[in-house]
Amino acid sequence: MSKETEKQRWQRNFADLLQELRVAQTGVQILFAFLLTLPFSAGFDDTTQFQRDVYIVALLAAAGATAMIISPVAFHRALFRQGRKPELVRFAHRMASGGLAFMLIAMVSSVLLITDFVLARPVAFVLSAVAALWFLTLWMILPFARRNWGEDDIDDDEDPSGLNQD
Repeated sequence: MSKETEKQRWQRNFADLLQELRVAQTGVQILFAFLLTLPFSAGFDDTTQFQRDVYIVALLAAAGATAMIISPVAFHRALFRQGRKPELVRFAHRMASGGLAFMLIAMVSSVLLITDFVLARPVAFVLSAVAALWFLTLWMILPFARRNWGEDDIDDDEDPSGLNQD
C-alpha cells in the first residue's frame, strides 16, 4: 500500500468531515423548519410563558446549529484553491463541534417544549433530562470513551502499517 501524503490526508479528512456535516445538516434543518412553523400552528396560543421561552431557546439553538454546520461551505468558497486545506479542516471541525452542541440544546429544549405541553412539568423535566443524557452518551461519552479502543487490533479492512489512520 502506498503512503498517503500530507495533502492527501487533509483532503481525505475534509471529505470525511463533509460527509458527517451532510448528515447533521439534514437533521438540524428539519428541526429548524418544524420550529419555524410551530407558532403558526393551532394550539400555540395555548402555550404558557415558560413554553414560549423554551421555544425561543430551541429556535435560536437550531438557528445557531444550522449556521455553524453550514459555515464550512462558505469558508470553503472563500478559501477555494488557495491551498489552505489544513486551515479549512480545522475550522470545519470546530464549527461541526459547535453545531452539534447547539443541536443538542435545540433537541433537548424541543423535547422539553413538547413534553411540557402534553404532560405535567415534572415529567417533562425528567424526560428532557433523559433525552439530554442519551444525546450526551451517544454524541460525547461513548465516542471519547472508545477513542483508544482497539488500537492493538487490526481489522481485515485496515491498513496493517497504520499509515492511513486519522
